[in-house]
Amino acid sequence: MLTSCKQMWQFRTLVGALVKRHIATRYRGSFFGFLWSLLNPLCLMAVYTLVFSYYMRFDGGPHYALMVFAGLLPWIWTSSALMEGTASLVNSGHLITKSLFPPQVLPVVSVTAAMVHFLLALPVLAIFAICGGVPVSWTWLFLPIVVVMQAVFLLGIVLALSAWNVFYRDVQHLVGNLLTLLFFLCPVVYPVSAVPEKLRFLITYNPFAALTQFYQELLVEGVVPQAGPLLYVGCVCVVVAFFGVRVHRHYHERFAEAL
Repeated sequence: MLTSCKQMWQFRTLVGALVKRHIATRYRGSFFGFLWSLLNPLCLMAVYTLVFSYYMRFDGGPHYALMVFAGLLPWIWTSSALMEGTASLVNSGHLITKSLFPPQVLPVVSVTAAMVHFLLALPVLAIFAICGGVPVSWTWLFLPIVVVMQAVFLLGIVLALSAWNVFYRDVQHLVGNLLTLLFFLCPVVYPVSAVPEKLRFLITYNPFAALTQFYQELLVEGVVPQAGPLLYVGCVCVVVAFFGVRVHRHYHERFAEAL
């Protein structure tokens, strides 16, 4: 883990350059450009609020739309990082096969680029919160802790998935389908109180769901998450990161040959 962290620090300039290129390429040729990183979550929030508040008559509380928005932002970060990160080595195989390019940089770029979109959308969330009568609370100061936890967690997953995807291309298709299931296992469009008691364990022991709750509690409810869930998710993030690094290092010498 320490060796990998040192390598990432050595390649920080390369990572920064690739993140900038990734963001610029993603919106090249579009009229709104980077604004789509803000418009996409806003459109999704409008759709889910309309469907669950009016069509299905789902009672999500007085600040339901804001809760959905606070849950959608980290979810979009998660889904983008997992989808793009899983295919990052395969899509950029020419870099790995034609030079001494460090392959571990590519998953890091995918996670970091998605994180940049997330961070730049937070001011929009703050504006919506103030306009909706929810003042920006001091609990926002704890946001960096949750952001780091999610970044470490996603990086560990992406390092492992991207390595497996080089040899088994079914992985990227499997991830796309599992993300649909995972979305509905996280309290993005519904509160935890709406989950039957016998199924609460799907929320309690799901790190993705716990991270979603952390954001909603800090950004909307103005409360600090309990120490128990924070410690649990923190331990899971470290274990997953360690596992992802081991898997990636186990396969990385065979990437060029497989690609």
